[in-house]
Amino acid sequence: MYSQEDVITFIEEENVKFIRLAFFDVFGIQKNISILPKELPRAFAEGISFDASAIDGFSDEEKSDLFLHPDPSTLCIIPWRSMDGRVVRMYCDIRYPDGKPFECDSRLLLKQAVKEADKEGIHVDFGAEVEFYLFQNDDDNSKKRIPFDQAGYMDVAPKDRGEDIRREICFTLLDMGIQPEASHHEEGPGQNEIDFRYSDALTAADQTSTFKWVVEMVAMGSGLEADFSPKPLVNEAGNGMHINLSLQNEQQVLQSYFMAGILEHIHEMTLFLNPHKDSFLRLGEKKAPCYISWSYENRSQLIRIPAIKGGRKRIELRSPDPTANPYLCYALLIYAGLDGIHRKLEPPKPMNINLYHADKELTSTLQKLPQNHEEAWNSASKSNFIRNILPNNYLEAYRK
Repeated sequence: MYSQEDVITFIEEENVKFIRLAFFDVFGIQKNISILPKELPRAFAEGISFDASAIDGFSDEEKSDLFLHPDPSTLCIIPWRSMDGRVVRMYCDIRYPDGKPFECDSRLLLKQAVKEADKEGIHVDFGAEVEFYLFQNDDDNSKKRIPFDQAGYMDVAPKDRGEDIRREICFTLLDMGIQPEASHHEEGPGQNEIDFRYSDALTAADQTSTFKWVVEMVAMGSGLEADFSPKPLVNEAGNGMHINLSLQNEQQVLQSYFMAGILEHIHEMTLFLNPHKDSFLRLGEKKAPCYISWSYENRSQLIRIPAIKGGRKRIELRSPDPTANPYLCYALLIYAGLDGIHRKLEPPKPMNINLYHADKELTSTLQKLPQNHEEAWNSASKSNFIRNILPNNYLEAYRK
């Protein structure tokens, strides 16, 4: 892990010409300012100012000055830039001019959630399974969406034309210090998935954010367009971001309480796990859940407990999609799980049936996830759980 002194030495010794100071808006969209190496000591000591009024959900024009303070532990080389004058990136903490942390910084919200869990002796690891489509560039401006291939689930080349793209993405991630676990073609034409090893919450969110950026850059470099939207093609599988959670504390009863807390609060959290209006076109279609339920191994459920051989039992939450802000997702899930532990909530009985083909008499007894953005926002806005965690700016920004 780099210190400030390590970073300054690295910049001097590795011919670094530009430093990108990156941060995220309330939706998890990456932003950045580039500085020259001579400005780095000032960035560490004082921060680099920017206009917060121009960032969604941050501030208005009356108090618009915020400062970026680079986190040296997140230093990485941007490998697709020229070696003749390297470019590096660091994620930043956001602060007011007086040094106070900015409450709408989603990385801060996640750090605070991790701190609350640490107080309880709970450590939650996360791993994401992120899906995306690859489309051919529309050279004739016809606005047709032409998938890069017509392959299906886990097909191989020559049907799977995305194999080399996924390989380049994985190698790029390795160059940036991120360890992918597996990659394969997904169900939709031109749809792909890359999974990650478990990490602590902040590292996992940083990796997910970096991953989406890398995918878009590698795709662009190959003359393609990467699409993380929830439902790129109406009649095909949507893009999910399945979130795997595992408690380091091996007490089974705690993991059960933790899962019950997520089930308890999932309806009011859906606005932030599925923030796009098209998110609700995906839910309930093509193996995406729409009921609040759980089971063992069963992929028709909102939460499943996958079979394991060795290692820790994990919870797989299947409703989120890649338009969600991972920092916000992981923070809310930690708080929901902690609430389940504090209240010793018990999960309902597992639904050991295929809900995609279940009788309507049965499914009519189950609570559904919100069916549209308005319902999701109403649920979140009325939730004391949400309002006790998130600044009002978040709810107002997500209302739009």
